[in-house]
Amino acid sequence: MQVQPYLHFNGCCEEAIEFYRRVLGAEVSFLMRFKDSPEPSMAPPGSENKVMHATFRIGSATLMASDCGPPSFEGFSLSITVPGEDQAERLFAALSEGGQVKMPLAKTFFSPGFGMLTDRFGMPWMIHVASAK
Repeated sequence: MQVQPYLHFNGCCEEAIEFYRRVLGAEVSFLMRFKDSPEPSMAPPGSENKVMHATFRIGSATLMASDCGPPSFEGFSLSITVPGEDQAERLFAALSEGGQVKMPLAKTFFSPGFGMLTDRFGMPWMIHVASAK
């Protein structure tokens, strides 16, 4: 069994995926636009070039996304664990560009670096530096 996040971007899915590609190295494995649907009624007028469904990978995680539905990213965060503070600082700065820092990246009792932010698309993220054992 797999549990995979399905993210709804309401019109900016392709922009979000491109941002994650640039910042996190996301790799798109599938992208279908509404105009490519075998069922023409699936494409609301004006949405022909919007993303009906996409699948992409960030590291070993697979995420799915579309332009369907309003983005209401509440009650969860996407969490990234990295091995070092330099990488955490770089990712935190890049993801928070145009977004909002909720908790600055800082040393905590459980990690040499942990922070929370919401990116420019409203997606909540947690960046966590793996603790040395």
